[in-house]
Amino acid sequence: MQAELSVSREDYLKAIIEAESEGHNVVPVLLSQWLDVSPPAVTKAIRRLREDGFVESKGESSLALTAKGRQVAHRTAFRHHLVERMLSEIFGMEWHQIHAEAERLEHVISPEFEQKLVEKLGAEGDCPHGNGVLPETPAQIKRRGLIPLSEAEEGSLYTIARLYERDTKLLEFFHKLGLGPDVTLRFVERNYDETLKLDLGKEQVILGQSAAQRIWVKPASPKKRN
Repeated sequence: MQAELSVSREDYLKAIIEAESEGHNVVPVLLSQWLDVSPPAVTKAIRRLREDGFVESKGESSLALTAKGRQVAHRTAFRHHLVERMLSEIFGMEWHQIHAEAERLEHVISPEFEQKLVEKLGAEGDCPHGNGVLPETPAQIKRRGLIPLSEAEEGSLYTIARLYERDTKLLEFFHKLGLGPDVTLRFVERNYDETLKLDLGKEQVILGQSAAQRIWVKPASPKKRN
């Protein structure tokens, strides 16, 4: 029972820092949707997190992490990052499969094994999806020289540098379209319905606006194609 509570606590706290980075007002209904749990279960969990000093109220219904809660959330995010890199760099697992696996394994990493992973992989660096250890806001990502694909210029050549990884179904969708890390594409045109036509070299694909907002790109050399 205690182990289950610990896993649930880590999921809630990590979800809160991820929601904060996306600019969401962190309310119970959002956590219910993100974690796929019932509203009564969320209410019970939040009450327990408040009592244990991990979260506090911010306004009428929104939540914020305490210093104690943020420490746990950061530690969980760090373990998730290490597991993703382990699965990719050591075991060769595909980029579109590792997020879901890391979501499970992040809770069972011992401090000793975590240290071994740090020694092997290093504490810095990006995961296979191009994301850093902690969630970043769009402004922070743009300061790294990246832009959302949805804001790209027609006719320009780009390389995919970062993918939104919380949605595993979206990652599978990107994979099926051939849109993955380090893929170079030409933004052909923006259609009347706001969909994007992309040239991947061997084929062209159409991508919706909401999905394009989840892909971050950087300018590519004209000579670089897949």
